[in-house]
Amino acid sequence: MFPLGSVLLPGMLLPLHVFEDRYRTMIDDVLAATATDPPRPAEFGVCLIERGSEVGGGDVRSGVGCMAHILEGQQTDDGRWALLAVGDRRVRITEWLEDDPYPMAIVEDWPDPPTPSPSVDRLDEIERVVRRVGALASELGSPGLPADLEFSSDVVSRSYQLAVMSPLGSLDRQRLLAAPDVAARTDLLADLLSEQEDLMRAQLALGDPDPDHGE
Repeated sequence: MFPLGSVLLPGMLLPLHVFEDRYRTMIDDVLAATATDPPRPAEFGVCLIERGSEVGGGDVRSGVGCMAHILEGQQTDDGRWALLAVGDRRVRITEWLEDDPYPMAIVEDWPDPPTPSPSVDRLDEIERVVRRVGALASELGSPGLPADLEFSSDVVSRSYQLAVMSPLGSLDRQRLLAAPDVAARTDLLADLLSEQEDLMRAQLALGDPDPDHGE
């Protein structure tokens, strides 16, 4: 497990610079497992640090995380790793084990249950808001969304893609990751986007891209 100060969602890219000895050992073990018979996938779990620091241990960790699959890895001469991984699937952490030689846990996959899904019209509506909020973020100086951005036709994948492309903080992304099903996730995302849009429009109206300016 790799506890981080940010949230990984399924389908989300995760660049990592791995420099702590314990996580360097973890990545060595993860990649070595791909050469076993039968080979295991090059993956590890990621969860949010709710309190504490990424470095040194002693943190408080979320009970819901995401498996990360390594796409690319390059090791430096001194043993550090530069990785590019992608979020694969949501997991529940059922038990934390000792952090020896690195954080480990017993996890179980947590797919969305077979409940009624949001309609295509509902997802189309949220996508329009995501693009609109992305445009507002661009006006405020943040990177905008790619003009040729396309979303999956799969409802669950699309719900996560929309969340990834939304300008949200870690705690809001964690709430989306822990939503009980795809309908609840999309409803929560719609509420969070509405709040973001109102905030951004207010910042633009005031001509101040920094909401804390003047406090």
